[in-house]
Amino acid sequence: MSELKQWLQSYPKNIPEFIGELSYDSVAQMLETACKKHSNRTAFVNYGKKITYGQLDELSKDLAAYLQSKFKKGDSVAIMMPNLLQYPIAVFGILRAGLIVTNTNPLYTPRELKHQLNDSDAKAIIVIENYATTLEEVVKETNVEQVITTQIGDMLGAVKGSLMNFMIKNVKKMVPKFNLDGAITFNQMLKQGRKLKFTEPKIDLDDIAFLQYTGGTTGVSKGAMLTNRNMVSNVEQVKVWNRDKLKEGKEIVITALPLYHIFALNANCLLFTEYGAKNILITNPRDMLGFVKELSKHKFTAMTGVNTLFNGLLNTPGFSELNFDNFRFALGGGMAVQQDTAKRWKETTGVTLVEAYGLTETCPAACLNPANLDKFNGMIGLPISSTECEIRDDDGNKMPIGERGELCIRGPQVMKGYLNRPEATAETIDKDGWLLTGDIAVMDEKGFFKIVDRKKDMILVSGFNVYPNEIEDAACLHPNIIEAAAIGLPDPKSGEVVKLFVVVKAPMTEAEVKAHCRENLTGYKNPRHIEFKDELPKSNVGKILRKDLRPK
Repeated sequence: MSELKQWLQSYPKNIPEFIGELSYDSVAQMLETACKKHSNRTAFVNYGKKITYGQLDELSKDLAAYLQSKFKKGDSVAIMMPNLLQYPIAVFGILRAGLIVTNTNPLYTPRELKHQLNDSDAKAIIVIENYATTLEEVVKETNVEQVITTQIGDMLGAVKGSLMNFMIKNVKKMVPKFNLDGAITFNQMLKQGRKLKFTEPKIDLDDIAFLQYTGGTTGVSKGAMLTNRNMVSNVEQVKVWNRDKLKEGKEIVITALPLYHIFALNANCLLFTEYGAKNILITNPRDMLGFVKELSKHKFTAMTGVNTLFNGLLNTPGFSELNFDNFRFALGGGMAVQQDTAKRWKETTGVTLVEAYGLTETCPAACLNPANLDKFNGMIGLPISSTECEIRDDDGNKMPIGERGELCIRGPQVMKGYLNRPEATAETIDKDGWLLTGDIAVMDEKGFFKIVDRKKDMILVSGFNVYPNEIEDAACLHPNIIEAAAIGLPDPKSGEVVKLFVVVKAPMTEAEVKAHCRENLTGYKNPRHIEFKDELPKSNVGKILRKDLRPK
């Protein structure tokens, strides 16, 4: 019996090994079907404003008609905005027009934005006015032909929206003055599109749907070409996996992670649209008090997030007093979920924090724990349906159970490749279709996988491999330590030593931190240096950026 078959024997009995024939020919068809099926249900909520699936269908068709009048099938359209009602309208409309969605981080510097617009050859961009000055600096050095600007309040109704836009621009001074020649507004675009005829394009499963750029934590930001087959497959894979946990027409999901990130894009925007869920968009999750206040208004059933988001909520006044009676599904990904966070989350909410694993290059889901998990297990789970995983050594040899090595993945969700980067694609996807993740993992005898760390983050102390995740997890077992990040520093005797950065609730001494670590870690793993920080550097989705802590 093959190892794959052995792994599959440990899957929950009600989950099929393979997803079979896809139900849709494109992401656009999947979204159109959902919008018509759930027409009268609330689709998205933001700042108290609701839009139904029927309204989403009409608005996205208007947007698609406008874009079709300007661009040809396969052109790239960039989106540069936080979680607003405009986002799903834009994504659905771009896809329905047969165009490619290029998601862009609103916090990009001009250099980063220019790189992505040029690399993707974007012909248009929909940008929030708060960051329009960034675009203004570089737009003439790109192939962008049409700029569409939007304001935070544009979809909130005439009175509320106008008031919010006035306050943001004139009172809070959050919108620097900008000048973008030929730009039109989001609402003008919708109005013009409403007068135009929409023609449904022929879209193939192997056409690119999204250009999703890697976060840049592993080098130059590259555009992962995610096809309609990739994205539809991954939605159906996860839907099959969670079919006994999530109920059609019954879910209210909290979306605090930015929708321009692959995790929230697929898990929240696409997957929960399939379920006809009500999606609560959180525009500024860094305002934790405001976030908790918004949570108090909804009988939410599901939430996705990264460890720092869950940890932040647990440390925010008022969160533990929320009503969790309807809450039944919490999914953690994007970075390792720490044991202490998962333990406190279960104690506070009554819901097990289920850990998953994925990459931009896998749309993202590759491994997932069973949705009915009773308690946190510290694993990323099993390969989801139609997915193979194996562990390899540095020479590409398959490693036996229990041995550490690079996690490799094969399945229908593995990207087509990196845009215009055949060498980088060849380095990442081998001739047999296996994606080399760059993550160090182990597989246990039941087929469950555990991520140890990124290859490049590994610290070598006197010939012993030390993995930062383990150090950080141990440090955060201390009730006074909120967050931690470990890096390696050069050392003339041992090659490298561990340095630990910590964020604490109340003052501590270096000696206290080191004493705590000694209680939980083998000698060579203990941090030699401690540095206290008010906060740790994080990516736009809350992943701790160890690279920003390393000496320049």
